[in-house]
Amino acid sequence: MSTTAGFNLPVDVILIVLEDLELSDLISLSCTCKFFYDVVDGFGWSAYLRRNERQSFTLHFARERWSPLAQVKYNTLADPVSSSRLLVAAGGIIYSYAIHDPFTEGYGTRFTYDGSYAFTLGSRILGRDITSVVFIDDGGENRIVNIGFVDGYVERFDLPPHDSSNRRQRIFLKGVPDKALHFHAGYAVESISYSRSSFLSLSSCGSVALTDLSSASATTTTLHLGIRSWSSHLCMTASTPYAAFGITCTAFPAPLFLHYILPSGFSPTASLALDSPHQRPSAVYGITKPPPCSPLGVSDQIVVSGWYDGAVRVHDLRTPEQATSATGGPASLKPVLTLQDPWSLEPVYCVSCGGGSASFVAAGTARHSVVAFWDVRQPTKGWSVHAPGNDASPVYSLILESSRLFGAIQSRSFVYDFGPGVTMDTYPSVPPASHRTIDRHLRPMNDGIGYYALKYDHNHVGMPVLRSEVRSQLHEYTGG
Repeated sequence: MSTTAGFNLPVDVILIVLEDLELSDLISLSCTCKFFYDVVDGFGWSAYLRRNERQSFTLHFARERWSPLAQVKYNTLADPVSSSRLLVAAGGIIYSYAIHDPFTEGYGTRFTYDGSYAFTLGSRILGRDITSVVFIDDGGENRIVNIGFVDGYVERFDLPPHDSSNRRQRIFLKGVPDKALHFHAGYAVESISYSRSSFLSLSSCGSVALTDLSSASATTTTLHLGIRSWSSHLCMTASTPYAAFGITCTAFPAPLFLHYILPSGFSPTASLALDSPHQRPSAVYGITKPPPCSPLGVSDQIVVSGWYDGAVRVHDLRTPEQATSATGGPASLKPVLTLQDPWSLEPVYCVSCGGGSASFVAAGTARHSVVAFWDVRQPTKGWSVHAPGNDASPVYSLILESSRLFGAIQSRSFVYDFGPGVTMDTYPSVPPASHRTIDRHLRPMNDGIGYYALKYDHNHVGMPVLRSEVRSQLHEYTGG
């Protein structure tokens, strides 16, 4: 057993100690002397990565070529990535963005515009709007999607690759409603969800269809909620699989409730109502779960939802305190955490979780393109930012993954990038505002990379102060 020069501790003992050091300890140790700098560089960062794994589909192959130190640096700002291809739906068209390895080690992945797909019913006629899109596992190719339409159909499509020499190519794909995966009798598909080979769709009238895609027969079970419905969340990885639904609350005990999924199908009645402290009519427009390494806990047991009253509520299904309904309905569960922008009572239309240390929650509101952010470790110190251009539009969709937040409003899609090394090549360029009427309120920053946006803090005393944020990490992208 060898010892280190100048130190009495054997090398193998030092390596054992490294296994238990946190990030701040490793940084401090590497600054003490050249010997410990080399030890941490050779063994400490890799040990830290093993204990603090970050799943990242878009960076998987790039990270294989990064040093452990470069990965740790990036992970302090980034979190699990939810998809390896970016799709933006507008009307009956989907715009596709490819993800590429970064030019420089430690920088974020680059996005380029591939082309678009138009979904028709024949003769290249765009006859119906897309309401929802979800990727279906296809072994990493990311070409198979299930798409919900405003006419109540849910269809599966295999997206063919575009011609790399023609960035403005539009591929027309003909739908076949007679072979649709689900049909909701003409009611718009409001929400679709995919979990462990099971696929769920929800219509505006409350009809639900669940299909096991791993089965050759693709057996479908149904459920009818019988009320105006908005959102769904399917979780087949929990010890007891469940589906959560957000509705407009009238006489039902709560606007958010879940049904357990049994071998025979859905439980016939609601299994649990996820309530709020305020017993009044409301609605839930967005439902999600946190990433696996979130401070909130095991993600399969955590439900995060956006409500009509402007609040984001977090329910922990492991909480033992469940009140039994006096009317014979399902047991109810109060939230363990409530997040709200005190300066806005606008409904929350969408919600997403992720960001640095998997600890952030983002919520898109119903007016003025406002996105609110909270760190669940400091829930009272949130902040909000207007999307580029300060449109009056709601924020219809959000995806918070890694160090980026992708969003969509009525006139454009956008991304906030909080990661390191954003350059002119990270995102597709946007045509000058003079050529696009809807973009004339955009204010490009002097560096030519991003756009100005207005931000305010939630805990400011008195009226909120709006200020321009000069952030090189703030960008907008377009489908061309």
